[in-house]
Amino acid sequence: MTPASSALGEQTGGASGTSWFYNPRVRGVVFQVLVVAFLFGMLAFFAYNAKINLERAGIASGLGFLSERAGFDISQTLVQYTNDSSYFRAFLVGLLNTLLVAAIGILIATVLGFIVGISRLSKNFVIRQLATWYVELLRNIPLLLQLLFWYKAVLSVLPSPRQSLEPLSGVFLNNRGLILPEIVGQPGSSLIGYALIAAIAGAFGLSRWARKRQLATGKQFPSGFVGLGLILGLPLLAFLLAGMPMELAYAELKGFNFRGGVVVNPEFMALLLGLSLYTAAFIAEIVRAGILAVSHGQTEAAFSLGLRPRRTLQLVVIPQAMRVIIPPLTSQYLNLTKNSSLAVAIGYPDLVAVFAGTVLNQTGQAVEVIIITMLVYLTLSLLTSGFMNWYNARMALVER
Repeated sequence: MTPASSALGEQTGGASGTSWFYNPRVRGVVFQVLVVAFLFGMLAFFAYNAKINLERAGIASGLGFLSERAGFDISQTLVQYTNDSSYFRAFLVGLLNTLLVAAIGILIATVLGFIVGISRLSKNFVIRQLATWYVELLRNIPLLLQLLFWYKAVLSVLPSPRQSLEPLSGVFLNNRGLILPEIVGQPGSSLIGYALIAAIAGAFGLSRWARKRQLATGKQFPSGFVGLGLILGLPLLAFLLAGMPMELAYAELKGFNFRGGVVVNPEFMALLLGLSLYTAAFIAEIVRAGILAVSHGQTEAAFSLGLRPRRTLQLVVIPQAMRVIIPPLTSQYLNLTKNSSLAVAIGYPDLVAVFAGTVLNQTGQAVEVIIITMLVYLTLSLLTSGFMNWYNARMALVER
């Protein structure tokens, strides 16, 4: 070895001892570890500080308050609840109310958004302009104002129960809400529920079979209409075979209000209308953009094969547009679920109003209540995102 090479080796070896600091990968790991340690340190500091302040104020920490008596009523409950129930029961009521308005709102907003989005591309001038005005009007008015409009300016000015509107026989609409007949089950009515579950499972299996059959042979099967007929027909057949074991119990006006029936509160109706119509305006623009993203050559090729415009939209345009629509559509579903927390402004007993409002004020367990509420919304968002990501992966193009 020459003296020059030996000197070069010593110089390289000396530099290798400090080269880890100049290695981007090692330096990135070190910085990430430091950031994570800093975040955990801040969280520990805040937790310790909150514990000291709670002890100083004489407020017990922990989740033991959930088993204590709530002592307040809730206007809408999907499960049995009284003022003697626990705070955990009140939390469950608020959570179910949030899930109810979010699920129905997503369904209505999706259907309405697709209709309006397709209508914006209609060749009919009147339909196109009406859809455009709908989108531009509702998208640019704050959601809170829309909720107050439906609650204060529309539902609150309805007539009193004695002068109720009766759009259908046995259905009443007044400033106390929408009163519907109650379905009362008789012995044997459980057969109808089993028939409905079997019909839904059969429709799902039929859809999968029709898809595989079309991929294998190219032949189409009207699985949508057949599945819908199955879902409607099988429970009806079970209803007839069981001797019609159900009856309607109509509400009756007694004194100043109706007794009996199923009451849909005006707060729920206002929240549902506001969330659905507002979100549908954004979904309409997503649908319109997704359809425009499909190459016009696809439509021309479908027309050249003899497909009519409706079938072209159903079989060619929409399936390809869904790959563009689904990702932003997920964001709108998340927004609708989180925007339901505005229900506190109109008195709807959702999770925020019941748990982060009344329960927090009565117990003083601010840290625990707020953390639980945030975790609930985080969980709902992650579940929604996970499902939509799974659906998006199913709709993605598969390389052969």
